[in-house]
This record gives sequence, structure tokens and C-alpha cells, in this order.
Amino acid sequence: MSAAPLTRQSVLAQAVPIMAANIATPLVGLVDVVVVGRTGDTSDIAAIALGTLIFNALFWSLGFLRMGSTALTAQAEGAGDESELRATLVRAGGLGLAFGLAFIVFQLPLRELGLWVFSGGEAVEGGAGRYFSARIWGAPAALAGYAVYGWLIGLSRTGLALTLQIVLNLTNAGLSVLFVFGFDWGLAGVGAASALAQWVHLAAAGAIVMVVLKPRPAARLTHLFAAAPLRRLLSVNRDIFLRTVALIAGFYWFNEASLREGEAVLAGNAILLQFISLSAFFLDAFAHVTEAVVGKAAGRKDWTGLMHALRLTSEQALAFAIALSLILWVFGGTFVDLLTTDPQAREMARRFLPFCALVPVAGVASWQLDGLMIGTTQGPLMRNAMIASLLIYVALDFALRPALGGTGLWLAFLAYYVARAVTLLAGWPGLRRQFAT
Repeated sequence: MSAAPLTRQSVLAQAVPIMAANIATPLVGLVDVVVVGRTGDTSDIAAIALGTLIFNALFWSLGFLRMGSTALTAQAEGAGDESELRATLVRAGGLGLAFGLAFIVFQLPLRELGLWVFSGGEAVEGGAGRYFSARIWGAPAALAGYAVYGWLIGLSRTGLALTLQIVLNLTNAGLSVLFVFGFDWGLAGVGAASALAQWVHLAAAGAIVMVVLKPRPAARLTHLFAAAPLRRLLSVNRDIFLRTVALIAGFYWFNEASLREGEAVLAGNAILLQFISLSAFFLDAFAHVTEAVVGKAAGRKDWTGLMHALRLTSEQALAFAIALSLILWVFGGTFVDLLTTDPQAREMARRFLPFCALVPVAGVASWQLDGLMIGTTQGPLMRNAMIASLLIYVALDFALRPALGGTGLWLAFLAYYVARAVTLLAGWPGLRRQFAT
């Protein structure tokens, strides 16, 4: 199908719904906390927080289901391969269902492992276990939903992706209120509401997929289980998974290094990480758009189109990054005071706020290059670049923190973002040659 020319306006029109969806995503856990907070005690609230951490770890590690789906869908769209476009959705969705079913089968060891890693008191762990045992039944729908979400982004139908997130949040909120206040199911009811909401969300996703496909040319899934595309899907997902593990390890190291500097530093940095997460909600939106638009150019083998798409998305990403950095620089202290009343946490957060304010500008290139490499399915490069960046970061932390303390910690962390961009840029010549063949 012919596509409208890419403009700055169309880039922003695609990015804004993703920003809204990114901001709305944590609301599932927030609604759970609010509902329990109205009926339970502090241990129940802590149990929800602990259970949510476990699911975040499980689901975030499988983010490749979304990324791989976006890239392969965009490339199929660019190549005009309607059959492969549909097959990508079926393969990625089936893989998500399979992982979700595996989570259900192995829920007991997964639950115990999660409670061991994110430990709490006996009452907290007991409540988190009940929440986990109920919510886990929604895992297949949640992970298959990742594939549909990525597929819609790959087609640049980001407004529909936002619609699905709204359906999920509203359904979860309504069911949580019903199960907790109406049926008095407590923590298990909150988990059950989240699980059932995921299945409603998947049903809505299926309906939206049918609407999207209806006006498109008919195509038969003749190569659904062909070896080559299956190997490609699994290879891309494997490399993105390893890249994600290395990314998580980097943030884990930052938290551990903060703790070694003292509880006050850890508390202050925990607040600043919330600012970074919020910034990522905005900048990730442009990276997602980049995945889709460069993926389509890759499908057409159109280097000029790819460069045009990368330039337009990067211009706006940089503008947002500068704006976010300025907002944090000017108003960050006020935000810190709103988030905590602890004087030591406030002091540490304010001390390191200038470094935090630099993260959007220092990191925007790495976010954009991630989008480029995902869209062109440069899995091995992404994997190796993230591992190399992690090693550089850890080495710099060892070198700088003993002499500079918290300042050294943040300098190493900023260098981590720069290293991610530099190591990804190392693959640029190979990407250019790929388009020349």
C-alpha cells in the first residue's frame, strides 16, 4: 500500500500516541496500589509493589517481542510483502503465547525466585505470592499483546496502539474495584483483575487487527512455518534479549554502586532515576517511530529514504531532549521536593541533579541509534554494542568512584549513554554496505 510522505508533522503525530501509551503503561500497577491502599494495610501495599517488581522483571526481559515485531513488520510493509506482514504477527504472537504458557507451567519456581531476589518480610512475601499466583494467568495474553503492539507500531498505527493501552487500563481499573470492593478478594482479586484485563486487551487487539487488515490486499500465509523467516525471528529476538539483559545489568550496577556510596545517595539517586524514566517515555517514542520508518526504508532497500527518516525523527528527538534537560535543570529541585520530604534524600538528589539533567541530551543519540538498529534488524551489533558499553561503564565506575564518590558514579553513568551511541555507530559502515548489495 502506498504511504504518505514522511514529514516532521507526521513524525510527531506518530510519536505523541506512543508517549501517551508509555506514560499510561505504569498505571496498571498504580491502580492496583491505589485499590489496595483503600482497603489493606502497609504490608498489602508493599506486597503489590513487590509483585509488580517481579512481573516487570519478567515482562521487560521479553521486550524483544515488541521490538522484533515492529522491525520485521515495518520491513515487510516497506517491501510490499503482505503475506510476510501477516505471518510476522502470527509468529510473534504465537511466540508470546508460548512464553506466557511457559510462565504458567513454571509459575512456582518463578514465584519463589522472584520473592528471593526482591525479598520482603513474611507478610509481604505471602501477599505478593497470592498476587503473583492470580496475575500469572494473564501472562500469555500480556506477551502476545506485546507482539500486536509492536505490529501496530511497525505499520505506524500508533493511535490504535494507544487505544489498546487505554482499554487495558480502564478494564483493569474497573475489575480491580469490582473484585476488591465488590467480592472482597483482596490481593488475589487485584491480581485476577490484572490477568483478566490482559485477556480483554488481547481480544480488543484481535478486533483491531481485523479492522486494520480488512482494507489491505488479501494474502495467504503460505510460508508461515518456513525455516528461514522463523530462524530470522528467533535470531533477532535472541540478540535483543541479550541486549536487554545487559541494559538491565547496567541499571542494576548503578543502584548497587549508589548503595555502596550510602543509603542517602541511594535514596537521592532513586528519585533521579524516576526523572530519567519519565524522560525515556518521551524519547523512546521517537525511537519507536524510528524503528518503523527506517524499517520500511530497509524493506525497500532505500538508503536515501532511511537517511531522510532518521534525520526527521532525530531532529525532533533532539529538540525534546534539550527541552527535557532544561526542564530538569530549572524545575528539578521542585520536583525532588514534591517526591520526598526526607532531608538527606533531598540533599543528595539536588547535589546530583545537574548530572541527571544531562541524561536526555547525552542519551538521545543512543535511543535514536537503538531505533535505527532495531528497525534494520542489526541484532548482533546491538547485542555486542550493549555488552561493550556495559563493560566500559563498569570499568569507568571502578576508576572514577573511589576518588570522586557520587560524582564519579554519575560521570561513569553519563559515559555509559555516550558509549552506547559510539559502539552502535561502529556498525554504520556495515549497515551502509548492506544497503549497497
